[in-house]
Amino acid sequence: MPDFDSVNKAIQDVRPSLQADGGDIELIAVADDGKVTVKLTGACGSCPMAVMTLKQGVEAYLRKVLPGVTEVVQG
Repeated sequence: MPDFDSVNKAIQDVRPSLQADGGDIELIAVADDGKVTVKLTGACGSCPMAVMTLKQGVEAYLRKVLPGVTEVVQG
């Protein structure tokens, strides 16, 4: 399973895209089952497209680069 540091490092790769739209992302936790909990902040925190960004953007990328990631959820 991916650890907190490896997930946090991968999140740094997607952060610039979120910041370009006025938002950001904060890693909250990584569970033993591969579930990653994040907090979308700024414009991303209240955006109606946040769920799509989270699943099709952040989750898809993390699952690609860290195969042990099973899901990304808003916390």
